[in-house]
Amino acid sequence: MGPAATGTPSIPAATGGCGLLSRPVVAQVVSGRDGEGVAARPVPVGPADRNAEGGGDHPTDDHPTDDHSTAGRIAELARRADAAEHAGSTRAVERQHAQGKLTARERVLQLLDEDSFVEIDAFTRHRATGFGMEANHPWGDGVVAGHGTVDGRQVFLYAQDFTVLGGSLGEMHGAKICKVMDLAARTGRPVIAINDGGGARIQEGVAALAGFGEIFRRNTRASGVVPQISLVLGPCAGGAVYSPAITDFVVMVEGISHMFITGPDVIRAVTGEDVDFDSLGGGRTHAVRSGAAHHLAASEDEALDWVRDLLSYLPSNNVEDPPVLPGWEDDLVPDATDLALDALVPDSPTRAYDMREVLGAVLDDAEFLEIHALFAPNILCGFGRVEGSTVGVVASQPLRLAGVLDIDSAEKAARFVRFCDAFNIPVVTFVDVPGFLPGAEQEWNGIIRHGAKLLYAYAEATVPLVTVVTRKAYGGAYIVMGSKHLGADVNLAWPTAQLAVMGAQGAVNILHRRDIAAADDPDTVRADLVDDFERAFDNPWAAAERGYLDAVIAPSQTRAHIARSLRMLRSKGVAGPARKHGNIPL
Repeated sequence: MGPAATGTPSIPAATGGCGLLSRPVVAQVVSGRDGEGVAARPVPVGPADRNAEGGGDHPTDDHPTDDHSTAGRIAELARRADAAEHAGSTRAVERQHAQGKLTARERVLQLLDEDSFVEIDAFTRHRATGFGMEANHPWGDGVVAGHGTVDGRQVFLYAQDFTVLGGSLGEMHGAKICKVMDLAARTGRPVIAINDGGGARIQEGVAALAGFGEIFRRNTRASGVVPQISLVLGPCAGGAVYSPAITDFVVMVEGISHMFITGPDVIRAVTGEDVDFDSLGGGRTHAVRSGAAHHLAASEDEALDWVRDLLSYLPSNNVEDPPVLPGWEDDLVPDATDLALDALVPDSPTRAYDMREVLGAVLDDAEFLEIHALFAPNILCGFGRVEGSTVGVVASQPLRLAGVLDIDSAEKAARFVRFCDAFNIPVVTFVDVPGFLPGAEQEWNGIIRHGAKLLYAYAEATVPLVTVVTRKAYGGAYIVMGSKHLGADVNLAWPTAQLAVMGAQGAVNILHRRDIAAADDPDTVRADLVDDFERAFDNPWAAAERGYLDAVIAPSQTRAHIARSLRMLRSKGVAGPARKHGNIPL
């Protein structure tokens, strides 16, 4: 069954179980916030501790009712369904709410459309023995899984339940997640993961690790086939962090979300560093410093709303087009917002302006869903719409580091461009870049390799590519930022554009250093030479003469030109070379 016939992607079926071992391996400590192999608290969790540790208030006996009538069996189903729905103890749920956190089921129901959730494997239970586990068999095994709709569109999801066995991943917990991921891949629908658990369930040993491995493999095989979104709404420690890391978008909440490989206690013991949970792996750390989080929300409600908004821009899979909002195509006559762009770029090349004003004029209703807003703010990435159709936006931000490219901004933009290319989303690029950030630290940390990722992302992209140069486009950064030479379809420039190997000041100091040094009035000579260089090179005309720019346009005409370009490119098709895959400089 091919994708052309079904509208769903073609993805090879994953083989193998999800850690389904016949004899579980046990250990002596329970996983916790510090990750695998580090005890957050001693086990054993015995019968007397069931309610305290999230076993639920309902009995979990394995004996069916003595009433074998149809009514009796239906009553038994209702009892078990109620026990599964309330698997977490009252005390555990109260603790969850006291921390400002929703329960797993509350999160699922809030994210999905009303009455759309269909649960899968509600009656799954672990089969571990030892360390009290044989007396603690909560229904669902600490994860709520199934499918539903968001704005009427099908999605699959799972939510780890911290009120049941700490949301730790065991054999059957992992099997439930794998089942949902397999269904999503077969039907071509997005997967949403809600992470809130203590990592691998150490009492189940290697069976827990096998579950993680099966999930990671499915994450990888689904990458670029269906959108994958991770919400980290609690602890996500040890090997558990790699599933969010593989997914397309990671959302965290300030104050309650934590991700790290090894926790503060282990770091303190091994390296002597003293660091707390928030500084090490809190939401702000990953949103600002590591870049592991694409959005930092102030609350769970905001995080869930943001994911619903994000999904509205995305197709369900890689063979469908993004959703289109009807009624947007108009005559494109410039309005007041468009006309304001004619005065946006300052006369002085050293003065900054806000590229968001350009985005506000070009995108429908000035709506821009920014990705990685707090990470590498010298470049803007996010989604918007032009005439109702989704576009991905990459834009230099002159207000931050003058819009220069560095390691973080190159990686940020490269990943975003590749996501857009995988899911048929046109990329519109706005360029005001003075070059790559100079400095020994940048060189030592691999600016060559990381900068090449952005070049690679644009050069391999087959979606419509439209680029607008608003001011500076210097050196290698000009080439990297969606230039004609990397395959962009439409390249436009404002009259204020400056396309050159480098800025006038730097170029004159190199080309005329001897003349300047020998002059009686070096400052006057330098100023005259800079003026000559700017007239000759710091403009869009040389590039336009060579066809590197398709048009030089008034800023107020930007929205109209982009809209018409995207209309023209709707039928674009590119056949790539026959190969297994490229070797991007990771």
